[in-house]
Amino acid sequence: MTNQTAPTLADVQAAQARIGDRARLTPVFESERLSSDLGRKIVLKAENLQLTGAFKIRGALNAITALTNEQRAAGVIAASAGNHGQAVAYAARETGTKATIFMPQDAPMAKVDPTLHYGGEVVLAGANFDEALAEARARVAETDATFLHPFDDPMVIAGQGTIGLELVEQIPDLQTLLVPVGGGGLCAGIAIAVRALRPDVRIVGVQAERAQVQTIADGIAVKVPGELTMSILDSILDDMVTVDDESISEAIALILERQKLLVEGAGAVGVAALLTGKAGGDGTACPVLSGGNIDPTLLIQVMRHGLTVAGRYLVLRAVLQDRPGELINLLQHVAAQRGNIVRIEHHREGLSMDVVETAIEMTVVMRNEEHCQRLVDSLSDAGFRVTRFL
Repeated sequence: MTNQTAPTLADVQAAQARIGDRARLTPVFESERLSSDLGRKIVLKAENLQLTGAFKIRGALNAITALTNEQRAAGVIAASAGNHGQAVAYAARETGTKATIFMPQDAPMAKVDPTLHYGGEVVLAGANFDEALAEARARVAETDATFLHPFDDPMVIAGQGTIGLELVEQIPDLQTLLVPVGGGGLCAGIAIAVRALRPDVRIVGVQAERAQVQTIADGIAVKVPGELTMSILDSILDDMVTVDDESISEAIALILERQKLLVEGAGAVGVAALLTGKAGGDGTACPVLSGGNIDPTLLIQVMRHGLTVAGRYLVLRAVLQDRPGELINLLQHVAAQRGNIVRIEHHREGLSMDVVETAIEMTVVMRNEEHCQRLVDSLSDAGFRVTRFL
């Protein structure tokens, strides 16, 4: 059991005063689309618009500004999946402190490059966050630097809790709060503040189902949550739920298209919990969009996949007779249903079909799931053997 003491509401309030205006008071936005679909008021806390693109700057600023001059002169060391590293580098630069950040070897460049830009020294070590954390601790043992844990630290937790202070002011009718959980620092801090000021609010932690293997929510891909954070969450949360990568992908696509807000996987888990009916409670709900630092290459994959799941992309194979005019016939049926083909491939080998047949695989832009089904039915009725993917 950890021997650290959990921060109190007074600690969170002190963190808010210490941080001041060096972190943004991030806005909240009511989502008309989600509210309509889910039959309850949904308000999004846009922490993805925070400095460095995520909530982590709050905890980093609170921890570093509380150090003595001697401690800041010796520097700080941190381990991070990305967002904590950027935040520590930024806060260290603002206070004239040297920062060394250990990140997993495959950390997204969207998180490595900004950390370097803010003046941090980046060391890529280990296959995942936990291995990078071990390397960082080993470096601390060899130096006089202060280790800044990304979540299992009272000062960091208190800093993240300032979001909770903002929420109780911004959403007076809040009834259900959904907070991402990786190491647990964000959720613990927010829960401490909200539970003290609004004990009636239902607080739900949301984890990525594949966090211990590999997930698109890399910001909360922590194998072992912190001892201090989990001791807080075990005593204060109303519920803890998990969401899979499929629903996270759908949430990212929906938030970007409908709200014009770009969020990373970790930032979308609260919305995913709402979409899958796992959030529980009733009345006004607020998912915290914890960050927006998604790697562009992953974003492309996620958007294509999310749009496919939502029926906006249709991927199918049609088998037809290998003779002149059949391909034109197929394409005319697609055009008649107002489908827009964006990729097409012609196969005569490698598939199980007659020698006089050929297969056409294509990706078609559609309006929705009903539109997709109409096209599939139309092609089948025309005599084509159709296989739909996803």
